[in-house]
Amino acid sequence: MIKLSFIGMSGAGKSYWTRKLAASGFRAISVDDRIEGKLAPELNAGGYRGIGGVAEWMGWPDQPAYREREQKYLTSEIESMREALDEIERSADEGIVLDTTGSVIYTGDEICRRLQQLTTVVYLAASPAEEETLIARYLSDPKPVLWGGEFSQRPGESAKDAVARCYPQLIAYRKQLYERYAHRIVPMERLRDAALDARSFLELLFSQARPAR
Repeated sequence: MIKLSFIGMSGAGKSYWTRKLAASGFRAISVDDRIEGKLAPELNAGGYRGIGGVAEWMGWPDQPAYREREQKYLTSEIESMREALDEIERSADEGIVLDTTGSVIYTGDEICRRLQQLTTVVYLAASPAEEETLIARYLSDPKPVLWGGEFSQRPGESAKDAVARCYPQLIAYRKQLYERYAHRIVPMERLRDAALDARSFLELLFSQARPAR
């Protein structure tokens, strides 16, 4: 059976296509959901709910608690990825799709190489114009983001302005790693057709999408 995993920036469509494939019979594994479960005691204590609540809990990268919470998030993500990959390795007779986070590339080379070994890794790639949309979407509706050293703030610069300036750098850095681990690269613009269903997506993936290498 087919075992897929999606990688790419937040907002690229990973969760959307995971749901589409799940509706067609794939077993879906959401790393976001697992991270949220592991962080539940802290999130619940602060009244945070959902992926937006996780982002609110983490805060902006200039805030004092951010670095500690970024590390807690990453620790939960590493644990979640290991658990998910163990499940995928044990499953021999069903289609599976793994919905990773945008920060999966920070879980380390060992986990990402194992992801390559166990699944067909699909990178949903944004064009420069689409990257601008992703940045605007993040600024208006933040999702959890691990900056990994790509954030800096100039004297007198607001956190929001600093994020807007640094986000393209974050995308550029991550793009190199997404491409390193991907088996297939699907441009987001190829997926805009509302009539594209799970079957046609898979046909596109295996017959038309360009191999990453």
